[in-house]
Amino acid sequence: MTRTFLVKEIADQAGLSVATVDRVLHDRPGVRALTRARVAEAVAALEAQTRQRALVGRKFAIDLVMEAPQRFTHEELPTLQPAVFRARFHLWETAPAEEIAASLDALGRRGSDGVILKAPDVPAVVAAADRLVAQGIPVVTIATDLPLSRRHAYVGIDNRAAGETAAYLIANWLWPQPARILVSLSSSRFRGEEEREAGFRQALRRLCPDVGIVEISEGRGIDTETIALARRALTQDRSIGGAYSIGGGNTAMLTAFAEAGRRCTVFVAHDLDSDNARLLKECRISAVLHHDLKQDMRTACRHIMRAQGALREVAGAAVSPVQVITPFNLPPGL
Repeated sequence: MTRTFLVKEIADQAGLSVATVDRVLHDRPGVRALTRARVAEAVAALEAQTRQRALVGRKFAIDLVMEAPQRFTHEELPTLQPAVFRARFHLWETAPAEEIAASLDALGRRGSDGVILKAPDVPAVVAAADRLVAQGIPVVTIATDLPLSRRHAYVGIDNRAAGETAAYLIANWLWPQPARILVSLSSSRFRGEEEREAGFRQALRRLCPDVGIVEISEGRGIDTETIALARRALTQDRSIGGAYSIGGGNTAMLTAFAEAGRRCTVFVAHDLDSDNARLLKECRISAVLHHDLKQDMRTACRHIMRAQGALREVAGAAVSPVQVITPFNLPPGL
């Protein structure tokens, strides 16, 4: 400690005399435990201040690699003063896994301070992420995980718990009328969506064993593709009376219900984007399971800073909390 900070600096920070701090630093007898703790806290505070000063003007060039609908990829990169982040965006609404893997390999050749990744959990993408990590480029997955990869961290909600929450809401809204629920995934390749569907299915079976599920997938969250899948499902099954939208395309699903002359008794969706906020205000959907994507992006950036040695630890919860938003508790400004 004395090699890093002057005894006087520690004394000023702790509000103690130089002589007292000197006794603590040299482990001399006759010093109370509380005084030793104050000196340790002062040293920790000085170390934190030093790290903060070291971040001033430090720049991180990071890459966002995401297969997601436009509504998701329009999120802004957060401000994390005093560090400066410069982002390069590699975005697709839909892309073959090989194209995403090739993009990750290109980043390995080009260089990056870190990659924030939302991509399918398939072998080609996992292998490409591992190659980046082997080159010393940290990878942080967001919203959907690659749990068998060597990624540095996952940031987002507990997807299985989110699915269980949707089942709880739908079970209580539907009861006691029997019906089947239309469950929509953008793609079964995403681990996060699979986990939501599994949690939903398991909880609904426990809460309402008489309620069935009709699943549609590969709509990519795009309206034109989702509406075709929803129309087909509604035509084939007249008992569908509600919906759980895991992968987006919510306006398209509601349009399909209206075209079929069917009432959607309960509709639970994910993510409070502008479309879902409008649908909530119009009371066309029942609830949105929302989490703060901007906070997730900040957390992802902090994980990259930690991997680069700029932070000692990443504060806050490892998993984002889920909020249930209804037409009556919409945040201001939406």
